[in-house]
Amino acid sequence: MKIQNKILLITGGTGSFGTAVLNRFLHTDHFKEIRIFSRDEKKQDDMRNRYKNDKIRYYIGDVRDYDSVAPATHGVDYIFHAAALKQVPSCEFFPMQAVQTNVIGTQNVIRAAAANKVKKVICLSTDKAAYPINAMGISKAMMEKVAIAESRNHEFTDICLTRYGNVMASRGSVIPLFLNQIQKGEPITVTDPNMSRFFMSLDDAVDLVLFAFENGNSGDLFVNKAPASTIGNLAQAMIEITGKQVPITVIGTRHGEKLYETLCTREEMIKAEDMGDFYRVPADNRDLNYAKYFSEGEQDVSKIEDYHSHNAEQQGVEGLINLISKLPLIRKEVFGEEVEDYVQ
Repeated sequence: MKIQNKILLITGGTGSFGTAVLNRFLHTDHFKEIRIFSRDEKKQDDMRNRYKNDKIRYYIGDVRDYDSVAPATHGVDYIFHAAALKQVPSCEFFPMQAVQTNVIGTQNVIRAAAANKVKKVICLSTDKAAYPINAMGISKAMMEKVAIAESRNHEFTDICLTRYGNVMASRGSVIPLFLNQIQKGEPITVTDPNMSRFFMSLDDAVDLVLFAFENGNSGDLFVNKAPASTIGNLAQAMIEITGKQVPITVIGTRHGEKLYETLCTREEMIKAEDMGDFYRVPADNRDLNYAKYFSEGEQDVSKIEDYHSHNAEQQGVEGLINLISKLPLIRKEVFGEEVEDYVQ
């Protein structure tokens, strides 16, 4: 990174992503101050006691409340906006809560950033925002639209987006669930063994955000090229890693789940720039004078495929074992290693 002695704010900073960013930058000179903004004082206190580092500053607040966001952005150079409601079932039953946090909260963060002349905001999105069918994905898709719309309006603040798939072993994800079930000798509960998902590590998520940070123009969306596999393969890989034979029980698809996830739609792939390990999708900056576009069609749209977890690079059981074995959770809980900066 080509920055030094700057101030970084992470919304939702007590989560898995915020912890990964802290571990990456706490002992470097990139940032002289890292601000953690969240509504959970217990997690902030745990983080404070764990790190005991004066470089970290803690702000209690909620992205839904502009008046709590604005003071936290004062003097900030960069923002990683990770605060969100992420669980598909809870958003499905309480969709307006997802709107309040994921949509309105994002607008609050961006407008507070612009008011305080923050240089760049990176908003974290999800593969569920592409062709969304559930409330969480719909709210994240709207979050992306809000961020892109806001990117047109602010002269001094650049706003970029990242979209990625499942982060392995993050809080509330399926790998900790499977591991807990195996350790208790219970059956692994699989919704649909043929369901496929993208798999990436927290380090991959941080790398994607930093790539967007270094290479993004305002309004850009960045997607990383991630390996994919089926949930059935994942369950089998977890059994083989732990060496404990437990049955696999198929319980059926949950509310709002897809058979596979899309990271980049075909409409986005038409204009996407291949940047090696990443795709860059520039914003559509046409104005409201749509009449001049009515006679123009996208001839390539029928020839391009989405980039989704059924047609991405597929990992079998052995490939997943290789990926999963590197996770701090597995190294600690299964292999008994002393893992630096490990968080349960």
